[in-house]
Amino acid sequence: MGKIIAIANQKGGVGKTTTAMNLAASLAVLEYKTLVVDADPQANTTSGLGHNPREVTNSIYECMVGKCTIDECLLETDLPSLTLVPSHINLVGAEVEMVSLNNREEKMREVLNSVQENYDFILIDCAPSLGLITINALTASNSVIIPVQCEYFALEGLGKLLNTITIIQKRLNSGLEIEGILLTMYDVRLRLSNQVVEEVHTHFKNMVFETIIPRNVKLSESPSFGAPVIVHDAESKGALAYLNLAKEIGDKVKA
Repeated sequence: MGKIIAIANQKGGVGKTTTAMNLAASLAVLEYKTLVVDADPQANTTSGLGHNPREVTNSIYECMVGKCTIDECLLETDLPSLTLVPSHINLVGAEVEMVSLNNREEKMREVLNSVQENYDFILIDCAPSLGLITINALTASNSVIIPVQCEYFALEGLGKLLNTITIIQKRLNSGLEIEGILLTMYDVRLRLSNQVVEEVHTHFKNMVFETIIPRNVKLSESPSFGAPVIVHDAESKGALAYLNLAKEIGDKVKA
């Protein structure tokens, strides 16, 4: 059975989508059969992997409200081992539609259970909120990666997210673990970046990934080419960092 990992932080601009698409692509390059689920109405993972969200007919939204099966919305990418479940703006309406449904927190789990055995990893790119869709993602997942940017407000809201994870562990998904805290947007030249790294390691110790994602021009520009950074520029610092992260996660699963 594939491992399902949510990438979540209700704080925006911390690198969730960048991590989802580039970690998924790196796992695929390492020949892990990988599915990435775009569960953010902004649909940036969808466009970042080369698909126009406006042209998407079936998305995770239709799957969760029972209008189609997941097999009907799978899209191929430039990498043979990487498949996408796209998003579009209609996902905003899913939370309203799902309010009256039974077991509304478990709709994504039901969707992904049907394909979990077909993949080594399933990554879910969550919206920057702690709404019903993110709760669905955490309920469906085996673990969660929490991106934290190496900037001044790095730890802001992290306590709230960890509290939400604790509630989900108690009520909806007792098996949910924290895969790790991922430090992103690191600039070795800035004292502040180094202070944040030190502070996060002090607070969270073994919960922090060894790999740190640097600020990198190629990482920033690759979505405009509709490709993950490992396709756009495989030798860039950003590509190498996500490849190291993929190896770290792969080694952990094999251990």
